[in-house]
Amino acid sequence: MKERRRIKSVLFLNLITLLLIVPSAQARARNGSLFEYVAGTESLPKGCEGKLEVTRTALVFESSAGSINVPYASITRMEYGEKVSKQVRKMELGWAIKPSPSHSKHQGYFIVLYSEKSQTHAMILKVSPDTMRPYLAEIDLRSGLPIHDSQD
Repeated sequence: MKERRRIKSVLFLNLITLLLIVPSAQARARNGSLFEYVAGTESLPKGCEGKLEVTRTALVFESSAGSINVPYASITRMEYGEKVSKQVRKMELGWAIKPSPSHSKHQGYFIVLYSEKSQTHAMILKVSPDTMRPYLAEIDLRSGLPIHDSQD
């Protein structure tokens, strides 16, 4: 009987520890450099890592090389998937870094097309599905726009 009570106590303490650690790890993950700028019309270096902030009025990608502020009102399309869609790759934009047709099962691509000064701009970020998952609903809710699957 004492052994059974001890096992229950250990299991309970492990559960409590897990419940305290997981939200803390998720909070750190949301604040870490988990997004990578891989293509777009902005003059950031390819591969620069940073974080994505979902503010009240805009999406903001911040890295040590600079930042991109995209007001929700300027967003024309958003996509997320295992590759950059052919439609986006073929767009005639002033690409600073042209997107490649790469495909990744372990990383996804978050594509944001937006209008600034009557020109279409693009920001393409590489991010893991586990990192992106909590952002999807929040971005959808704040922007009022759907995030399309980027399959061809």
